[in-house]
Amino acid sequence: MRDVYVIGVGMTKFGKHMDRNMKSLAAEAVNNALTHAGISKEAIQVATVGNAYQGLVTGQESIRGQVALRAMGIGDIPVTNVENACASSSSAFQVAWMDVALGLHDVGLVLGMEKMYMEDREKRLKLFSSSSDIEIIEMFVKAMKEDAERKKKEAEAKGVSDAKPKKKVGGSAFMEIYAMGTRIHMDKYGLTQRQLAIVSAKNHRNSVNNPHAQYREAYTVEEVLAAPEITYPLTRPMCSPVGDGAAAVIICSKEYMKKIGATKPVKVLSTVIGGGMDRGLDDPDLGERLSKIAYEKAGVGPQDIDVAELHDATAFGEIYNSESMGFCPKGEGGIFAEQGHSALGGKLPLNPSGGLESKGHPVGATGAAQIAELVWQLRGEATGRQVEKARTALAENGGGNIGVEEAAMVITILQSDF
Repeated sequence: MRDVYVIGVGMTKFGKHMDRNMKSLAAEAVNNALTHAGISKEAIQVATVGNAYQGLVTGQESIRGQVALRAMGIGDIPVTNVENACASSSSAFQVAWMDVALGLHDVGLVLGMEKMYMEDREKRLKLFSSSSDIEIIEMFVKAMKEDAERKKKEAEAKGVSDAKPKKKVGGSAFMEIYAMGTRIHMDKYGLTQRQLAIVSAKNHRNSVNNPHAQYREAYTVEEVLAAPEITYPLTRPMCSPVGDGAAAVIICSKEYMKKIGATKPVKVLSTVIGGGMDRGLDDPDLGERLSKIAYEKAGVGPQDIDVAELHDATAFGEIYNSESMGFCPKGEGGIFAEQGHSALGGKLPLNPSGGLESKGHPVGATGAAQIAELVWQLRGEATGRQVEKARTALAENGGGNIGVEEAAMVITILQSDF
């Protein structure tokens, strides 16, 4: 297997781009990545494209990548389309990495793209349900909503100040799934709603200095707690928004990197993909199982990571995944955040981009966007949110849900090589 390097990344601003189509968003991200890499589109030898929902949103199926790339003049190369829920473009990255590592091609393009925002709110929310077992999700959601109301009333009866009645707004099926996991963690380990708000406020604060973020407004912990409730204990700022966007990554072999004299190359130490399983609640979860493989292949451990982008579709996602990645003991993710360890300037900054909560979560683009952020961090190019002396980084991107864990997950470890 050959060493593989990232030499360029690019993305659009995430947000509600009602006046733009997928081709436009894809072209912007790809052109930004090509400029960053210092190469032309003619140098691209192979492409993998991650997208989850365009078949449902626009009816475009089967050749989504070819359609988007041909529109910007990229053709006559192999294009593989990857659909893997929220892990679509991180899965595409893993496919492209294998291609270059095996020596089939020297230069590859990874593109993640998604247009999710539409005026039909019910149709929009149903997109997420399609990333679970559709035969049983409605039954589960009904049961989870009932549990949420029951636990909220119990908290209010005990006089928990953070459980004050709030305006309630609806969310997707996945917010119910995350909320259920949050309540289990609260019961088992003592996680508090305030600790969730600390994570959310931290991520929104980070996004202020990210020009690509969908939301760039800072919130205090108290403002997060007072915000409208999606489903107990999650308030709106704790949850990722619906939006559109694209992100692109250029990878190449070591030989090609040297040939063009690429500056500030970032080495892919490992990129691994795994799938969920039926397990007991006390058994190791997918993130814990997969991170051990990623660390072993990379030759590093959690103590070596300087910065990480974790899949925080909700604030609880960051807390839970910080434990699964081994950044803190199981059950102490909330304490880790409360002590300031995950903030910029802390022991291990998490989601300096603002994370999915404020950077946004156009599903098919999320994995590639995480890698883009980490490449900027490792190259010292994340102005205003730069993690000092960052050399080794980890991206964790989960996708879909079946049972008690994600249907898919990709973990990628990167390291500056200059």
